Amino acid sequence: MTITGQSADTTRALQGLEDGRSFVRLRAALAVGSTPDPRFVDRLVECCGVEPDFFVRDMLTWALTRHPVSMTLPRLVREVRSKHAQARSQALHSLSKIGDRRAWPAITRAVLSDADPEVARAAWRAAVVLVPEGEESVLAGTLATQLGRGERDTQVSLSRALVALGEAGGPALHAAAAGRDPRARVHALATQRLLHDPDTAFECAIEEAKRVVALGGPGQEGR
Repeated sequence: MTITGQSADTTRALQGLEDGRSFVRLRAALAVGSTPDPRFVDRLVECCGVEPDFFVRDMLTWALTRHPVSMTLPRLVREVRSKHAQARSQALHSLSKIGDRRAWPAITRAVLSDADPEVARAAWRAAVVLVPEGEESVLAGTLATQLGRGERDTQVSLSRALVALGEAGGPALHAAAAGRDPRARVHALATQRLLHDPDTAFECAIEEAKRVVALGGPGQEGR
């Protein structure tokens, strides 16, 4: 890739992003972020969507945050609709790091319930950062539809997102805890515990919630 007027250092950095060695790609991403240029935004976003190394992806995201939001935001919002799961998740991760609420319309209900767990988790984290003031309760209600989903890591991510919304998430959690889906009830009760006692370990909260549900706790009334 050659861009007219770019420095030799930047040329090497861009070439380095395609190197087979992860440490070279890491240094290249650092170099591009250290000398930001809007002409490189597209390449950084493309690399995020295919980069296999976690640390390199994180550096690519940092490099994007060093560029003008007017350039990065539209490109990342488009990437949220990519057919490739990694591209979607990394775009959402980058949007959460940039933190500009103009990206909020990209966080749709479909995005928040993406079938890929990595994408969904990235969406939940981004949503908590980008949600406009006054919309927290609506977001909590949407997030609550995902309670009980997936394995431990996915459930921890969702609980953290709901806890981050504070008391705005209370009504949605209460409704889920009184619902008919036992996995959702357990997850909701555990998240309620974390909301009121953040020092509680997730595993302890889950085990306590399982006991409550097994003994006919919330959600059993009127059956």
